[in-house]
Amino acid sequence: MTMQAWLQLLLYLSALLALAWPLGRYMAGVLEGRPSLATRIAGPVERLAYRAAGVKPEAEMGWKAYAVALIVFNLIGVVAVYALQRTQGMLPLNPQGMGAVSPDSSFNTAISFVTNTNWQGYGGETTMSYLTQMAALAVQNFLSAATGIAVAIALIRGFARHSTQTLGNAWVDLMRSTLYILLPISLVIAVVLMGQGMIQNVDGYKTVHTVQPVTYEQPRLDAAGQPVNGADGKPQMESVTTQQQMLAMGPVASQVAIKMLGTNGGGFFNANAAHPYENPTPLSNFVQMLAIFLIPAALCFVFGRVVGDARQGWAILGAMTVIFVVMYAVAVWAEARGNPGALAGTDQLASALQAGGNMEGKETRFGIVASSLFATITTAASCGAVNAMHDSFTPLGGLVPLWLMQLGEVVFGGVGSGLYGMLIYAVMAVFLAGLMIGRTPEYLGKKIEAFDIKMSSLAILITPALVLIGTAIAVAAADGKAGILNPGAHGFSEVLYAFSSAANNNGSAFAGLSANTPFYNILLAIAMWFGRFGVIVPVLAIAGSLAAKKRLAITSGTMPTHGPLFICLLVGTVILVGALTYVPALALGPVAEHVTLFAR
Repeated sequence: MTMQAWLQLLLYLSALLALAWPLGRYMAGVLEGRPSLATRIAGPVERLAYRAAGVKPEAEMGWKAYAVALIVFNLIGVVAVYALQRTQGMLPLNPQGMGAVSPDSSFNTAISFVTNTNWQGYGGETTMSYLTQMAALAVQNFLSAATGIAVAIALIRGFARHSTQTLGNAWVDLMRSTLYILLPISLVIAVVLMGQGMIQNVDGYKTVHTVQPVTYEQPRLDAAGQPVNGADGKPQMESVTTQQQMLAMGPVASQVAIKMLGTNGGGFFNANAAHPYENPTPLSNFVQMLAIFLIPAALCFVFGRVVGDARQGWAILGAMTVIFVVMYAVAVWAEARGNPGALAGTDQLASALQAGGNMEGKETRFGIVASSLFATITTAASCGAVNAMHDSFTPLGGLVPLWLMQLGEVVFGGVGSGLYGMLIYAVMAVFLAGLMIGRTPEYLGKKIEAFDIKMSSLAILITPALVLIGTAIAVAAADGKAGILNPGAHGFSEVLYAFSSAANNNGSAFAGLSANTPFYNILLAIAMWFGRFGVIVPVLAIAGSLAAKKRLAITSGTMPTHGPLFICLLVGTVILVGALTYVPALALGPVAEHVTLFAR
């Protein structure tokens, strides 16, 4: 890597740590119900919400009631988002007259945003009204993130408490996560982004005159508006010259702030964070990258404070950072090498562009380093926002975001989901260590028993099963193969990426796959739902089991879980499980493509 790449990484991690540490302290106080300036200001709103909903905040829940509350709450969200999409043509705040979204796309999008995936098979500016963007999508950006935080704090309480059957109150955790954490920070980020030039309005789209005429080809249409086919059966094309362009408007800054902070990722515009209205400047790009990791990093400090040992939080953060830095280095190295096919080609422009690395699909404002850093961050977290086309990365460069998702997005990961995913790996790590030394495994004074390992195994294996089974169905079924536009290894990588993104609740894509079809919309929606709640339920079961256990005294035989040895063990467990699970599929996709590309 170049000095520029190392300096940008150092600047990013330094800024992240400087912000995450005080935020973690604040979040721990909020989630544990300690008085603060924020609770004094917004406390009346919180109490009014409880009264309106009939919630008794002092009544705590066992893990089963907690899980049921979250599932029912999110099912209601699915119905609401689906209904808004299907009726948006009859509703206000729709200056462009967007019609109803198709049933299969509405179903996919509803589950996508409720599960914190934000997979988008549509173009936002050509499909969704302002009301749908704000009342359906942006609202779920808050609520899905709050769900992740609620599950994380429930698991942390499982480690911190002993001899109890309760984990807290799901409604209280959802309310406090939204009111005291997500809303105020999103407001600050939105103001900063507007200061950088990001738009925030409800105006109709603007028609502007371009500096130069633009000529393009489009299918010739008949009187009924249908394409006219030639003798070869293909549409006849005609050249059109125009000096006008329509620019989409909308309440962008408010949605981008929470899409990044909540690791949601759904773009207001189809081009996502590569769109100049959604990511106007290098500074806005840096702020958005910080926002993605901010809460996941802060939750590591919350974990350390609540369990009474800050070193435990540092150990989890250290393991996440080690994997992140290595994967970022691989992405930068792979993209800086360029495409040997373009370098050896006869197209002088392509060869000139590739001489400085693989610039295909990347914003010239950000270049290889910032694009690689963004891609690594957004797929290490369950965000899915993109400022470059991942489909245009080199095979090994594209392998980095693909494998980061397949690891379960525990490298910082999504809001809440990254921490509880890494803690499940920590439970598995101490179990493996116990097997090696012949001692009953313990973690934070809790004995790890058969039930905990069964639930941990289920939480770890549910997403690989969804990914691999879904990919197998797609490449075998006629409807699945119809969406593959790139034959060979890369086409397989696109399908594998889609299901890895859906089941791990990321939302980014190798966009060469035509996935906005009933087949993919339904199959991916199933992967999203079970990839979210198929993990949450066993995590809460583990939390309930741990909370009920007595705390064991530390002895000379207790394995330390806060030092370099444990960090290495945890990193090894994450990599080993990921490698054993996905290596055969990766060998058929990006690895085979890399060998083919560089063997020419």
